Amino acid sequence: MTCNGVEARPNPPDGKWGFFGHKRINRLAVFTLPPEMMVFYKKNIEYVTEHAVDPDKRRYATKHEGARHYIDLDRYGKMPFDNLPRDWNTALMYYTDWIWKNGAGDTVRICKAEFLRNGKDSVCLEGKWNGKKVRSVIHVAKYKPFFLRNFVYKYYDDEIVSPVDSFNALFGITLPPGVIEPEDHLSEHGVNPYNLTSMFAKLVTAFKERDHKQILKLSTEFGHYVGDAHVPLHTCSNYNGQLTGQDGIHGFWESRIPELFADLEYDALVGSAVYIKKPNEYFWKIVFDSHAFVDSVLTIEKRLSQTYPTDQQYCQAERLGLVVRAQCPEYAKEYEVQMDGMIEDRWRASIHTIGSLWYTAWVDAGQPDMSKPGVIEWTDAEKKAMEEEEKKYRAGKIKGRPHDD
Repeated sequence: MTCNGVEARPNPPDGKWGFFGHKRINRLAVFTLPPEMMVFYKKNIEYVTEHAVDPDKRRYATKHEGARHYIDLDRYGKMPFDNLPRDWNTALMYYTDWIWKNGAGDTVRICKAEFLRNGKDSVCLEGKWNGKKVRSVIHVAKYKPFFLRNFVYKYYDDEIVSPVDSFNALFGITLPPGVIEPEDHLSEHGVNPYNLTSMFAKLVTAFKERDHKQILKLSTEFGHYVGDAHVPLHTCSNYNGQLTGQDGIHGFWESRIPELFADLEYDALVGSAVYIKKPNEYFWKIVFDSHAFVDSVLTIEKRLSQTYPTDQQYCQAERLGLVVRAQCPEYAKEYEVQMDGMIEDRWRASIHTIGSLWYTAWVDAGQPDMSKPGVIEWTDAEKKAMEEEEKKYRAGKIKGRPHDD
């Protein structure tokens, strides 16, 4: 597109809530904290702000990062999503099948967790080799310890394979020579609320151990993932409108609009942090609340794009040092108005929830004294690791699913 005779580049992707949004949300969350905590967080507020985007940058370094930012709830039916276990180990077991492979390149999907997904308490292994069918069914109580050893505890390994003998012993059958590999259908649709549970537990531990570097790092990154959970388009498979001809809506909703209006118009006074009694349940409430807005986000934008003058929808704008093609301020304002304050509400909820979860982790850890640590200093090795992560981000190749390209 050209604007005023100047060629504009596409709007560059830069993460959920945008880099601007995540930094500002984390920063404002600090001011929700009680004095006993704020003394530490204010001393380190520049780290909390600048490193709020580290998880997005890490998506360029590891394939495991992307799934932590979203969950495609629409893949699991409708509310209350009873076929999606809230426990990580159980959910992974429900949505992981196993594939048999040999050296000749032959593959057979032999073990399906479909029985579990359909509400049964058993797992079925079946396949056909040389015209002969093999089938065996075992109870989930027998299968789960095997699954934990052979997949869950190896989840972050580069390659996960199990010997055929292990399946023969488990199911009481004889499979042809080869190896067995897991086929994970949970992670491919995002694991955000499970990641929040894991991150929260780590933060509580860091507080208990008075590990101030970890407290700072985990608080900062946890804030990012909590912010992501408040974004409706991170709870559905149509995350960028790519399924409905609305490509680019992702960045429009969570980056362009906050950048234009948050500092000027949004109310940053969200109140003091509160204790959350059941954080693990609360994580699911966040994504369910976000998911309830998906239809409005898409429907309103579709209608507006079809009725608003097309030559007034996009303009050139300067962003991250580039001239980019972006939604015109007037068009963005009309979209925001028609959503009746939704973006500001989710923005404010993000700020308050992040502060409340930091506070909850601190309370659960026994309210350790946070007045003594000063500005956290990082070792040369730690700084080098940060630089390496930055280099991979600058290289510009996301590992896993893109979110707003």
